[in-house]
Amino acid sequence: MKIEEDTKLDFGDVLIRPKRTTMSSRSEVDLERQFTFPHSTLKWKGVPIIAANMDTIGTYEVYNVLSKHKIITAFHKFYNAEDFISMQGLGLDPNYFMVSSGIQESDLRRLISIMDSIYVKFICIDVANGYMEQLIEFCSKVRELYPEKIIVAGNVVTREITEELILRGKVDIVKIGIGPGSACLTRTQTGVGMPQLSAIMECADAAHGVNGYIIGDGGITCPGDVSKGLGGGADFIMIGGQFSGHDENPGQIIEENGKQYKMFYGMSSETAMKTHFGKMDKYRSSEGRTVKIKYKGALENTVLNYLGGIRSTCTYVNAHKIKNIPKCCTFVKVNKQLNTIYA
Repeated sequence: MKIEEDTKLDFGDVLIRPKRTTMSSRSEVDLERQFTFPHSTLKWKGVPIIAANMDTIGTYEVYNVLSKHKIITAFHKFYNAEDFISMQGLGLDPNYFMVSSGIQESDLRRLISIMDSIYVKFICIDVANGYMEQLIEFCSKVRELYPEKIIVAGNVVTREITEELILRGKVDIVKIGIGPGSACLTRTQTGVGMPQLSAIMECADAAHGVNGYIIGDGGITCPGDVSKGLGGGADFIMIGGQFSGHDENPGQIIEENGKQYKMFYGMSSETAMKTHFGKMDKYRSSEGRTVKIKYKGALENTVLNYLGGIRSTCTYVNAHKIKNIPKCCTFVKVNKQLNTIYA
């Protein structure tokens, strides 16, 4: 048994300290960033935000909105090759979507089928527990099959496995986050996790040291959290729950007591298991919530709100480009950051 004594931080534990700025308008901020990768031969340029590969988020309807802003959508794992061919007919830009995969043989067969059907730039290999040796082996196999593709894998929260995924698994981008999501119960059910900001800071330092990148996945409650994640060193931020509850998300609008809601659930929830597999195996427990999200209307409005918030952060810290946020960012640890009298 070992105890780490140093304090680990979440987004709610800090504020970003403002500093003198030479900018006079949010419109001066460049939210796009260009990347080259340690293993892939491809390049990418866009806004480094990703919609999570969840049933109710990673859909074509969401992609259709986000791609106009050069934001990536990680499609959920349950689209097959025929679905992608249909979406290709409607219009798919490979710069703004990821094909997601698990790590079983059936997942590999599905991935190969999709890759044979359409042009794909990003592959996202996604498991809840990224510490399994099986994940590294699967990533290596996918790299052998598709040496030029941009490969994302996770989820993890510590330095050593981040480095191993990049160096031995030949991954370009590591997904960081265990349990911070609003629909995730992993920390409750297992006691496992790491406060998200500290996880991002530790893993970003490790990844950047071996020329890789990270995605901060989960824990976003507002635009300021995206800025804090980027300030902590995340190269991309993945958003789930905050992109739910809109017209573009699947499901009917539910009315209760004069208020409108839509359903949202975690991918390890009992709802997800029953939806895709007909049951939840008796040897496992649900590690995800099923919740009613307040109906938010058009996704476009939420996207503009988030992009506007990030631009405003940049003007407060004199970051002319989004990639400069970490070098311009100083965090202040706080006991309280919001006045909630009217919340």
